[in-house]
Amino acid sequence: MPVQSAAPGATHDEQVTYHTRIDPHRRASGLSDVILGGQDGLVNVLGVILGVAAATSDPRIVLVAGLAATFAESVSMGAVAYTSTLAEADFYESERSREYRHLLEVPAVERREIREIYTLKGFEGQLLEHIVDTITANPDVWVAVMMAEEHGLAHVDRRQALKSALIVGVSAIVGSLLPLLPFLLFPVAVGIPVSIGLSALVLFIVGAYKARVTIGRPGRSGLEMAAIGTVSALVGYAVGLVLRVPGGP
Repeated sequence: MPVQSAAPGATHDEQVTYHTRIDPHRRASGLSDVILGGQDGLVNVLGVILGVAAATSDPRIVLVAGLAATFAESVSMGAVAYTSTLAEADFYESERSREYRHLLEVPAVERREIREIYTLKGFEGQLLEHIVDTITANPDVWVAVMMAEEHGLAHVDRRQALKSALIVGVSAIVGSLLPLLPFLLFPVAVGIPVSIGLSALVLFIVGAYKARVTIGRPGRSGLEMAAIGTVSALVGYAVGLVLRVPGGP
């Protein structure tokens, strides 16, 4: 998202204002979890109900299938978020423990790796040796640098697993219920296009918002998310058309 630039020759106070108010760093949030749960729930349930709606004109069957998919999807997505977060945390701790063992068993190799990392960053001579000496003087700092620079791993708090699961699960429920709403208000024949249109609109808004708070073009991001989600859901509709039952639309 474009932001106002700091003027050349700005005073210290103006630079502080730019840094803290105009273009501040954003704290990590649950945006990725919200999008993961909401988008996945919406697209999957939309695909299910489109398939069922294409196969039968009975709105009760469509709603029952949609609600069953909604709650199964939310529980499944929440569980996946929980276990995957724990798996990431366990992997980080496993690699961190290995680095501590390497520091004890093969410190010369680990020291050489630190030197290679900072040589690639452009440091050399006495400054390079000072950086290597400073980092390797503290085992905790040494391991932290290796985890970030060599392995590209960030610490994952196991306590975040439950929070992530709740965010993903609730987002999945909200996203899943949206494509069901038209079938509460309209006959199946009308509910199908309305559900597709509503879902595409919501996906567009979510994609555009993601681009505004992170990076990218809101319009393009919104169109991409809407197109991908809609096409994915239409696969279910196609299956329903092929397997439609007598009396279906």
